[in-house]
Amino acid sequence: MTRALLVAAGVLAGGIVHAEPRPAPAATAAPAQGDPDLSAAVGEHRRVVGILELRIEGMPDEVKESFQRGIEQQLDSRRYWLVGRARMKQLMLRSTRWTEGCFVGKCLTEVKAQTGADLVLLAALTGAGTSFGYVVTLVRTDTGQVVQQAADRCDVCTVSEATSKATQAAVGVVATAPELPDGGAGLGERVDHARQAASSHDRHAAHVGIALTAVGLATAAGGLALYLTQGRPSYAALTAVGGGGLAAGGLVVLAF
Repeated sequence: MTRALLVAAGVLAGGIVHAEPRPAPAATAAPAQGDPDLSAAVGEHRRVVGILELRIEGMPDEVKESFQRGIEQQLDSRRYWLVGRARMKQLMLRSTRWTEGCFVGKCLTEVKAQTGADLVLLAALTGAGTSFGYVVTLVRTDTGQVVQQAADRCDVCTVSEATSKATQAAVGVVATAPELPDGGAGLGERVDHARQAASSHDRHAAHVGIALTAVGLATAAGGLALYLTQGRPSYAALTAVGGGGLAAGGLVVLAF
């Protein structure tokens, strides 16, 4: 009976020492729920670009459609997925934390959460007579930082020419945008992850130390009992010594 208890204690110790804490499942974002095309684009690792702001002054309203359509036609569809201004507004209506007018800064993280867009375009096209100008700005949604910007003015142009130039500029800032570095955006997450890993390691070490100490003491007690009741056999003495060593190892683990 005593030997059976010792064997069971040894098996228990081995199981506890080798058990690793199960990592918590990684949280996954679910952008653009209900939009299968956009979800597919995110799944295919295409860079999602949204037109967050498109302002037209002194030009026909049709310029908005022409500008957006031109970008969509000229961007490489294998690398990019363009979300138009109307669709972006529709997606953002689901958010309870979004405020219209957010174009830069941390508030753009909500745009990423709701639409899955890595980058957003802010475009302004203005005109008066034959003079036209544009400003196209590309912004990261994770940090709210400006990535690139293009601006120009033409004193003698047609609406079509001005729209074409603005479209080419928008395509250019997107197509030549560098791969997104961390820029400090992921630093907090990495620090939190490191803290969680360290905390998990400490907890696991404490559990192992307690288990080793408890099982070691039980084994030592059992060995001593065998030694005293079974005619002082050598295996009982070795069992008691081994249990003492196991308990000492557990105390060392708890100390460090």
